[in-house]
Amino acid sequence: MRIILAGTGSAVGKTTIATGIMKALSEKYNVQPFKVGPDYIDPSYHTLATGNTSRNLDSFFMKEGQVRDSFLKGMQGKDMAVIEGVRGLYEGIDSVNDIGSTASVAKALNAPVILIINSRSLVKSAAALVLGFKSLDPEINIAGVILNKVKNEAHYQKTKRSIEELTDTEVIGGIVRDNNISIEQRHLGLVPAVERENSLKFIDIWSKTIKESIDLDRLVEIAKSAPKITSDIVPIWNKLNKQPVKIGVAFDEVFNFYYKENIEALEANNAKIEYFSPLKDENMPDVDGLYIGGGYPELFSKQLSENKTMLSDIKQFHLENRPIFAECGGLMYLMNSIHDDKVVDVYPYKSVLTDRVQALKYTIAEVTKDNIISKKGEKFHGHEFHYSKVIVDKNNMRHELAFNILRGKGSYNNQDGFMERNTLASYVHTHVAAMPDFGGNLAISSLELGG
Repeated sequence: MRIILAGTGSAVGKTTIATGIMKALSEKYNVQPFKVGPDYIDPSYHTLATGNTSRNLDSFFMKEGQVRDSFLKGMQGKDMAVIEGVRGLYEGIDSVNDIGSTASVAKALNAPVILIINSRSLVKSAAALVLGFKSLDPEINIAGVILNKVKNEAHYQKTKRSIEELTDTEVIGGIVRDNNISIEQRHLGLVPAVERENSLKFIDIWSKTIKESIDLDRLVEIAKSAPKITSDIVPIWNKLNKQPVKIGVAFDEVFNFYYKENIEALEANNAKIEYFSPLKDENMPDVDGLYIGGGYPELFSKQLSENKTMLSDIKQFHLENRPIFAECGGLMYLMNSIHDDKVVDVYPYKSVLTDRVQALKYTIAEVTKDNIISKKGEKFHGHEFHYSKVIVDKNNMRHELAFNILRGKGSYNNQDGFMERNTLASYVHTHVAAMPDFGGNLAISSLELGG
């Protein structure tokens, strides 16, 4: 069983509706949540709602067969998939093709779509929206509609009648607009659930609203109508390492932006994962390599700077030429300081939070120097989304950079990937599907350099 919840555009309420549906259905089914696109924050809500780690499906990172492989890996032992789309159903990296869109994932998985509409002040025009979305690509099976932000029951019934009679598309529910169920924003989107003490309270409210407003039995019937996946499968990672190795992964309130498949790729390459908290733990675990992902270190810079034993351990690990890979927030942590708070100091530069977004884009990178995760000459897809920057220019820049950024911005002069000994830090977030040797290369680097 699988269903895609797609919007007519951004800000139609997809995340609250999708999370509420996931929570409500989890009372009866073992629900596996998915999110289309490069996103760490929405999936944190999905994970809390279902108890299963949400996964990302993205046709910019993944070949069509890899979308299916990632989906099927996630569905092992699960009853039903609920997939939250990204932006509008057809929005991707191009104004004509499908790459990066929810529509591309719907086609790769042959999954029925429920279209979510912000129906404020719409009645018959809502039918026009549905007709347009259905006619643009007949391969997409728009099997139902959810109306969000309806004024009252009368508004809902009028709009429902218009859509069903004029478009032959079923409306399976309507949600009355209520500002009390909205969630606050942060500079990278929704506040990540891992930070919010009252996240579960919000999710319970969304679930209760969904159960009162949407025909969940009908939604399940639509999900059951999805045919068996029989198209080709392309593996999202390669297995290169057969020897045991231990890799430490920073995971806490600060660092929690990881793609689940990146961790699984390490495990598939015989790595034992040791999670630790740079914020709360006094010392690093006994490991052969380190992986420090993204998050919000700028919000915890003072606390991070006060954990002197952890900073010392990581700096010493680096000085011993043992491998460290850091992404985005992890990159900031390895700099000399975040604002004026001293951190690890692998790199002698200051990182700061700015008032405006510094990079928000899918990226294409070319590897120009061999490093702990990739080889010279390779190209890979990724994404960058950050309000921070590293203060480097031609006067103080003294490091080699591992990547030329062919699409996107990078850290300096259309380059990224600061290299120092066997430490690599980059603003580019990678997904193993776009770099299938990632897990194997980091495991082998950890074995050979850190063991």
